[in-house]
Amino acid sequence: MEIHAFVLHLVRASARRENAQALLADARDIGGFRAEIWPAVDGGSMSSTDLSSSVGAALFEPGYPFPLKAGEIGCTLSHRQIWAELQRRDAGAALILADDAEIDPDTFHAALSLARPHIERLGYIQFQTNAPKGPSHLVDTFRDCRLVVPQQAGLRATGQMVSRAAAARLLALSDPFDRPVDAFVQSHWHTGLRPAMIYPSGLADIGPEIDDPAARPGDPSWTEKLVREFHGARYRTAVSRLSRRSAAPANGGFAADGDWAG
Repeated sequence: MEIHAFVLHLVRASARRENAQALLADARDIGGFRAEIWPAVDGGSMSSTDLSSSVGAALFEPGYPFPLKAGEIGCTLSHRQIWAELQRRDAGAALILADDAEIDPDTFHAALSLARPHIERLGYIQFQTNAPKGPSHLVDTFRDCRLVVPQQAGLRATGQMVSRAAAARLLALSDPFDRPVDAFVQSHWHTGLRPAMIYPSGLADIGPEIDDPAARPGDPSWTEKLVREFHGARYRTAVSRLSRRSAAPANGGFAADGDWAG
């Protein structure tokens, strides 16, 4: 199966440009992929009309408890663009890397070797920066890397490998969308696709180290933090419950037609 690599990069994020170029070189040198930098959708430059046309409200259970930020909308639209592009290409899968990722070459090479033979069946493999939590199904191992299917999929979109079939399904179910792309992919009770993950994956998130401090949002007030924690806890409880009851296969891949809610 041919796999094409995409490095998602927001053009105006000049502090990340050098890192995006390094990731592009690593994808070619370590993975042997055809690779390109994909210009990310700039949610901050979209009109309110364009933003609202992409986003719905409480499209499936549990309703996402927070208003989407412009950057989250742009990120989700960027992934949707790549999912759509994959349908037009000869490649059978895409490797999508965020421009704030850093690669450890040896571990990343091992993780790629682990992912390649399984991506067609599993559909979606996260290259996680965090270890899995809770119950999981072990699929395979290679060196120190473990490929597992967690009962409750992890968040983050630092790196992921997506098959053409998985991209088509996720694309169809995310127009419109009501939550960030990682929370949407996590919702396998809705999509019928339970994501797998590799950890360690050879990826690290270095956004805080390379971003311009002046571009970072200010800290929320303590009342805003309290409200967010309350709603976030309720949402996470619902995600845990629905993950346990999901019809998506516990060993990864797609639910049979008719077994999933999407």
